[in-house]
Amino acid sequence: MKDTPEKIIVSYIKKQKAFFVTNKTLDIGFRIKQLRQLKEVVLKYQTKIEEALWKDLHKSPEEAYLTEISIVINEIDYHLKKLKKWTRTKRVTSPLHILPSSSKIIYEPLGAALIIAPWNYPFHLLFNSLVGAISSGCCAILKPSPYTPTVANLMEKIIDECFEPKYIGVVQGGKDVNTFLLKQKFDIIFFTGSPKLGKIVMQAASKNLTPVVLELGGKSPAIVDAEANINMAAKRIAWGKLINAGQTCIAPDYIFAHQSIKDELLDKMAFYIKKMYGENINESPYYPRIVNNNAMDRLEKLLNQGNIHTGGEIDKKERFIAPTIIDNVKPDFLVMQEEIFGPILPVMTFNHINEAIDYVNINEKPLAFYYFGKTKKANCVLAKTTSGGVCVNDTLMHITNHKLPFGGVGNSGMGKYHGKESFLAFSNKRAVVYSPTWMDLPFKYVPFKYFNFIRKII
Repeated sequence: MKDTPEKIIVSYIKKQKAFFVTNKTLDIGFRIKQLRQLKEVVLKYQTKIEEALWKDLHKSPEEAYLTEISIVINEIDYHLKKLKKWTRTKRVTSPLHILPSSSKIIYEPLGAALIIAPWNYPFHLLFNSLVGAISSGCCAILKPSPYTPTVANLMEKIIDECFEPKYIGVVQGGKDVNTFLLKQKFDIIFFTGSPKLGKIVMQAASKNLTPVVLELGGKSPAIVDAEANINMAAKRIAWGKLINAGQTCIAPDYIFAHQSIKDELLDKMAFYIKKMYGENINESPYYPRIVNNNAMDRLEKLLNQGNIHTGGEIDKKERFIAPTIIDNVKPDFLVMQEEIFGPILPVMTFNHINEAIDYVNINEKPLAFYYFGKTKKANCVLAKTTSGGVCVNDTLMHITNHKLPFGGVGNSGMGKYHGKESFLAFSNKRAVVYSPTWMDLPFKYVPFKYFNFIRKII
């Protein structure tokens, strides 16, 4: 894949800023038309998108549709349904001391956006955030990941067919292109990736005081308590972990299981792994591959500590790592020091729930938090911990509800999106006070003759 030349990137940014000030994107009808065009072209290229995801990541057409294409289509549909309502000027009450003035909130687009997407869900994570940019009235430069080149090139073709570069444009390349992009002045940067890279993006954005939305990651725990439905917990954790071969930012990163049920849980997880993918998992058409050799090398090093309960097989040529459960893991093991981002699931145990709570709280705040057990106890656990999102007795499913905000907290990210939150992420909530001229109350003017009265009503 060739890097987009710097002069073309500069040209795109210049043209987009010029186009934005024409105010054409302020028109709600214009935004609706662009969203409809985007949906139309996505549906047109659906088969090719599925083929590209298979080539780059070995994703089955079914998984590609469920975890990428359908999410984008549903997001577009939701924005088309709600956009007119979201963009309405919102009237708010005014306090006594500013009457008879009235107060309103106007939603206006931030301007020219930079959207940098990762490789693990290359279509979903680029286009889903694009929907928010279009919905709010922004222009956007899109930067796909070079690690999934087939998808990246196809997305550029889709965008070029749908939009003019002065409105929405795609630039390609690796680290050097990212570095150059981050030196440019945008009105918002939307970045999805690792916490390490998120810090680089935030540092670059600070030089221009550019607002950022950082969708990052971290080690998302799955706590399985003694009272949990073990059969259901095993099935749902195995499913959530192995979608995209574990290369999911909200995948369960490790299990914290009650000592009394740990062995049963792991045996049932092994059973469901085989039930989903078959005895010869490397031959399954539903099991994705690791993105590249560097990722393979990194993941292989995580298998050297603890006891492998299930899996452990590696085929570097095929970029295949079998679903692997590692038992008897200690907090200081390498597998517990970083986000795994692969089909490896370490397991630790506790005897009292406070042990699990304390461990979660002394580490970085996770993007997702999964608890399996009774609802009453789940509420107690949630009250003592924090995370970007939560599922009780399930995994991943909070991402599928467009009415729920999605995003991290602390090290796992900042800012939310999905549904209305995507519209808000690319919008400025502008506060406006309308003051009439037929009355001019003297209270605010020097020398504050009525100060004692004003102090009572403020």
